Amino acid sequence: MDLGIDGNSALVTAGSAGLGLASAEALARDGANVAICGRDPDRLARAEAQLEAIGGGEVLAVETDITDRSAVEGFVEETVQEFGGLDHVVTSAGGPPPGSFLDTDDDDWYDAYDLLVMSAVWTTRAAHPHLVEGDGGTIVNITSGSVKEVIDDLVLSNSVRRAVIGLMKTISREFAPEVRVNAVLPGSHETSRIEELVESGVERGDFESYDAGLEQWASGIPLERVGDPSELGETVAWLSSERSSFVNGASVPVDGGSMRSA
Repeated sequence: MDLGIDGNSALVTAGSAGLGLASAEALARDGANVAICGRDPDRLARAEAQLEAIGGGEVLAVETDITDRSAVEGFVEETVQEFGGLDHVVTSAGGPPPGSFLDTDDDDWYDAYDLLVMSAVWTTRAAHPHLVEGDGGTIVNITSGSVKEVIDDLVLSNSVRRAVIGLMKTISREFAPEVRVNAVLPGSHETSRIEELVESGVERGDFESYDAGLEQWASGIPLERVGDPSELGETVAWLSSERSSFVNGASVPVDGGSMRSA
C-alpha cells in the first residue's frame, strides 16, 4: 500500500532503538525524510546507518536528551532547517524504571514525568507551528498498553503514561483539522529490551532457550506470539498518512489482542 508520504519529513524522538527506531524505519521505507534523536552516540550512529541503508529519503540523527527542553527544541529546529519543513511527529521514550509504589520516591516521579510527558509536550509545542504550515500534519504518541491495563511493579509507567493520552485527546481537538493526533498502545514486541531480558533469563536458567523465553512472554496473547517491532512501526506510518485521514484522537492497541478491556 502506497501511503503517500514519499518526500514528507518526519521527526521521531528516542528513535535510535526499540519501537521508536521501528517507526522511523517504517517511515523511511515509504520514502519520508526522517530525523531521529537519542542520548547514546554509538547507538544513534548505528540507527542512522540502518535508516540510510533503507534508501528512502534523507536521514538526520541528533544526539539529544529528551528530558532537556532546550535540547528538544533544538532537535525540532535542526530538523526543520535540514528538511525545509516538518510534516509528521512521532513521540517515543524509553520506559521508566520498574518498582512498586512504596519503593518509588519523589525524584523517580519527577524524572518519569519529564521523560514521558514533558518530552512530548516540548516536542509538540516546538513542532506545531511547522506542522500547520503543511497540507496535513500528524502526531503519533507511542505509549503503552499500561495506560488501559496496569502492569504489576510498573507504577510509574502505569500512572504517568496516562497523562500522554489525556494530552493526545485534548490536542486532537485543539489542533484539528490542520493536524491529526493519535496514539498507539504497544503490547510485548521483540525489541532489544525484551531480547536482553530473555537472554538474561536463559543465563539464569529460567528458560531452556531463547525461543522458550519468547514463548513465555507470549503467554496470554491470543495470537500466541510477541510482536515484531516493524508491525508497530507500520501502524505508526499508517497513522501518519492520508490512508488514515479520518482517524483522529484514537488510542490504537498493537498487542496481538492481549488487552481485555474495550
